[in-house]
Amino acid sequence: MAKTPFCNGLIWMIDMSIGLGTGKILTVLALNAHHHRLSPSSPGLHDVHCMAVSVADSWTGESIAAFIERLIASTGRPAAYLKDGGTDLQKSIRLLDEQGLASPCIDDISHVIANLLKWRYQDQPIFATFLSACGRVSGKLKQTVLACLAPPKVQTKARFVNVHRLIRWADRLLGLSPVGGARKGSILSKLRACLDQLPSCRAFIKRFRNDAVPLLECQRILKAQGLSHSTIAQCEPFIQAIGSAPVRRELTFYLQVQLETATKLGLDHIGLPVSSDQIESLFGLGKLHGTGQIKDANRIALRLPALCGTPTREEAEQVIKISVAEEQEITGCFTSLVKQRREVLPHPDRLESLRTEQGGTHLELIAGAKNRENSGEILHLPVSYEKPHGLRPQCQTGHS
Repeated sequence: MAKTPFCNGLIWMIDMSIGLGTGKILTVLALNAHHHRLSPSSPGLHDVHCMAVSVADSWTGESIAAFIERLIASTGRPAAYLKDGGTDLQKSIRLLDEQGLASPCIDDISHVIANLLKWRYQDQPIFATFLSACGRVSGKLKQTVLACLAPPKVQTKARFVNVHRLIRWADRLLGLSPVGGARKGSILSKLRACLDQLPSCRAFIKRFRNDAVPLLECQRILKAQGLSHSTIAQCEPFIQAIGSAPVRRELTFYLQVQLETATKLGLDHIGLPVSSDQIESLFGLGKLHGTGQIKDANRIALRLPALCGTPTREEAEQVIKISVAEEQEITGCFTSLVKQRREVLPHPDRLESLRTEQGGTHLELIAGAKNRENSGEILHLPVSYEKPHGLRPQCQTGHS
């Protein structure tokens, strides 16, 4: 495979998500590398195709690399990979490079900016004070006449992707409490009683805002138009407005590295896609539709390809013709939390069976597979891509 020139003009987005139980979902989406020439807006789920989905009890750099290698053998090597900064994903790309199967690597802009803010502020004691104050203020505002002023919910695991929302909320909330006295019993006096330690965080909020606002404006431009000479020039005034010099330097370095990748792919005047928002949206939709209350990883993974792209009439007719019996025949061999629940709850004596059943077969879908290992149930997904008129996809040969 290392000697074969693969040429498909696609950028592969790679990410992982979890459901209930031990299953962890690895997904690969494909986006036309020339998307920003073909469309004036940022990519959506209708612009991507699901190349592969696989569920496993756990994923390591080695197992991810092995899975991508099988996908490459089936469909060809992508023009580039687009991913976040996860260590397992980074290791898998490095292992593929050692095998001569590398493609250029693009770092997702949202995670880069989140990591810049995390690197700058996470270890500052005032940041912990700010988060604690936000939590206490939230508790004091809820179930009161001031409930409309409660802070937005920010997930702990991906806090720095959305922490700017807390900063913006806190800045506006403090703006409702001007300097001066408040009449006893007034709404303002009630608000001030709920502010906890937020007023002592004003200087921190201002510093964070002065870094985050320009960063997010750059992110907005690059997501919508891709990374190119033109969009970097549009970002320059916002880069100069970043309050922290170290953050400004790190962002400039990131843009230079990604521009080199764009130049390799012939996209430096078109726009290199730098956002993997589509795969995050896919995971969110997959957990919401058709999975019921129990978010089983295999049930989620089985539905992900249907949420990508625009289905043709022929594909819709194929789905309509599938009977319930056929669906059960396909999915019956996969580990199912629903089936385990039905088996164990009415029969306490079967509790120990969970230990053996948990290591059952997981779902794996892969596009255009021909010769595959006999490791579990594999469904083949034939995916075709129309060539855009007047465009020739970039070809990647040898080492990147």
